[in-house]
Amino acid sequence: MRGPDEVEMVLVPGGEFLMGADDQESDDDERPPGRVFVGPFWIDRVEVTNGRYRRCMEAGGCTPPLGGAIDDPARAEHPVVVISWRQAVTYCAWTGKRLPTEAEWEKAARGVDGRRYPWGDRFDPGRANAGYTAGLAPVGHYPAGASPSGVLDMAGNVWEWTSSLYRAYPYDPADGREDLEARGARVNRGGSWYYGARHTRTTYRATADHVYRRIGDLGFRCAAPAAGP
Repeated sequence: MRGPDEVEMVLVPGGEFLMGADDQESDDDERPPGRVFVGPFWIDRVEVTNGRYRRCMEAGGCTPPLGGAIDDPARAEHPVVVISWRQAVTYCAWTGKRLPTEAEWEKAARGVDGRRYPWGDRFDPGRANAGYTAGLAPVGHYPAGASPSGVLDMAGNVWEWTSSLYRAYPYDPADGREDLEARGARVNRGGSWYYGARHTRTTYRATADHVYRRIGDLGFRCAAPAAGP
């Protein structure tokens, strides 16, 4: 499937999966792990790029991100960064989509077998742009790092906004954490080029205020509901 912004989308089937972790590497906010049900959904195969975001700007639907990368043709296929949560929400709405919830993001990244990284349980620097590298890479540059559903770049390159407020587990979408009008820190997932292997685990949770912009390592991708059980 291709979304209204002409990016390929991947179908993630509905069902239960293990969310969170309870091993020696996990932080307190990743606990307790538990079984979470999500309905079927579509998710962008790659992160939103400068080129795609610029089309929204030119149509009058989006405001410019900070920094000059958005105007550099050589970086049109790099993920758009220095972007606020509200800008990410606005772009996804412009395409007829939305940000993924934290649960959807994790299921798309790790599948149903509880893996630590999208590709398995051991970090592999050849599968992700992570570990204090030289900087951003074009989206889809690490195909060997695909998740079980075939989603790319879910470890490293840039952190990704989710729709969810940062709250303790167990994850409950009905407890107010998916209120798009509420103020508070929102969850980022996936790690970035500037962070090490531990931060690119599928369960690692980071946060940023909804108007806060990281410097060059926070982007996003969009999702959409799918029909089905």
